[in-house]
Amino acid sequence: MVAAAPSAEATTPLKLDDAPLSNIAQALASGQITATALTKAYLARIEAYDRGGPALNAVRALNPDALAIAGKLDTSRPTARRPLAGVPILVKDNIATGDKQPTTAGALALEGARARDDATIVKLLRDAGAVILGKANLTEFSNMLAVDMPGGYSSLGGQVKNPYAPALMGEHGIPILTPGGSSAGSAVAVAAGLCAASIGTETSGSLLFPASLNGLVTVKPTVGLLSRAGIVPIAHSQDTAGPMTRTVRDAAMLLNVLAAKDPLDPATQKQRRPADYTAGLARDAMNGARIGVPSDPADPLNDCFYGKLLPDRVKVMTETIKVLEDLGAVIVRANMPTLGWIGGPGTTMAVLNRNPLSEQKGTVARPPVVFLYELKHDLNLYLNTWATNTDIKSIADIVAFNEANAERALRFGQDHFLAADMTRGDLSEREYKSARAMDLLSAKTRGMDAYMNEHKLDAVLFPGATGAAIAARAGYPSVMVPGGFISGTIDGKDTPDYPLGVTFAGRAWSEHKLLRLAYAYEQASNKRKPPPGLLAPWTSPAGKRSALH
Repeated sequence: MVAAAPSAEATTPLKLDDAPLSNIAQALASGQITATALTKAYLARIEAYDRGGPALNAVRALNPDALAIAGKLDTSRPTARRPLAGVPILVKDNIATGDKQPTTAGALALEGARARDDATIVKLLRDAGAVILGKANLTEFSNMLAVDMPGGYSSLGGQVKNPYAPALMGEHGIPILTPGGSSAGSAVAVAAGLCAASIGTETSGSLLFPASLNGLVTVKPTVGLLSRAGIVPIAHSQDTAGPMTRTVRDAAMLLNVLAAKDPLDPATQKQRRPADYTAGLARDAMNGARIGVPSDPADPLNDCFYGKLLPDRVKVMTETIKVLEDLGAVIVRANMPTLGWIGGPGTTMAVLNRNPLSEQKGTVARPPVVFLYELKHDLNLYLNTWATNTDIKSIADIVAFNEANAERALRFGQDHFLAADMTRGDLSEREYKSARAMDLLSAKTRGMDAYMNEHKLDAVLFPGATGAAIAARAGYPSVMVPGGFISGTIDGKDTPDYPLGVTFAGRAWSEHKLLRLAYAYEQASNKRKPPPGLLAPWTSPAGKRSALH
């Protein structure tokens, strides 16, 4: 909780474990709290729960200048021009900051590496008054280093834990319940109340999956809505950053700040956005909307999104659909065309799984061709144009470094990087061009477009992150909202109840519509609950207990 400033009238304290960003901004604007007090409070929670207590390990490194930045903002107040003045925000450690903080993508090979400048989205956050609190841990190189690397693990940052079930199992310390990947640290930090909000990234599921498992709202934007300049890449065809928040309104507030054209990212030149993403967030926004449920029990072989759901997930989705119907939505049940979800010929590459800790070691994994070919091209470009204070300038340098430091760097291998390094790196190969064209044909033209056109849909409803790949390949947006809780057994271990999100996906540049639909559902369902056991008193530096928790 955040105590009122001495000059402020008595107000209800903020519970930092669950306070929406919008409430925090209001408290700053009213003078109820200061940026310094707020930053100290989050640093105390990080010390209590990320470094101590359950040791969630969501924050890879803190910004050494965070308190100094906050101090300069103590006399500022959030305004329309600077809506985040004094608000502490974490960014994923693949997002460049041109300050004292390294930008490492969680890789031992990039330990100590810095960036020549702030990523464009970091500049926008700073311009809006945000306090960059630090860098969030992640799955190393956004989960493109190795086959079967656990979500939230990096050789530099270690293993992120899910706050709803933080236990690890076995001698190798693998989470019983994954925190998701690759934006695991970004998600866990928001879920555990370690920051007001965070920024993650996604290529295919890396915002949606951890948001689902940590009970959060996220927006996976249309590719090009947010600049990627200064972000350690996987594949420019699908890469995007996105906000991770506790409420839909908070996500809309951050999109207002982050969605801007950038000459450093040509994809943003096609951008279409409203003046205000928070406009029209209303409880009646679902009335009359046509929501596609890609499920037809009469055609079970094509019922890929709902047909194999476990009973507890079926229950959550049944309740979700009932809420939507009660809100006046028109539910359209029909399978999505098969080509829309299986991809097409030549879109995956055979990669031998050498991961020593994988149960599938010795079998063939099939990552997307587009990822592997664009990875070498895009990562080499980042290393040569953005990275400083490092001798690593190519994916080949990373492979060589990891081999030379295998005991620390190759716990789970580097099979994807080995495969990527065998490509030319200039995207000239016919197999790459064919794979990208087939991705668009199957996911966009014959997938989302055909499905939404045929049924005249406003959005498509997916359980959890099951629709991540089809929307990501098409470059289309998704908005996730907490949908409920599930429980069960994972790998033979019982787990506490943990969250399951629901996703509203739509056409390019439809974020505003999706946010309005998601807001109506969120307000009617109210399914988010913070992780248990993470509320404890914060002691002020003077040793007095404060109403800040």
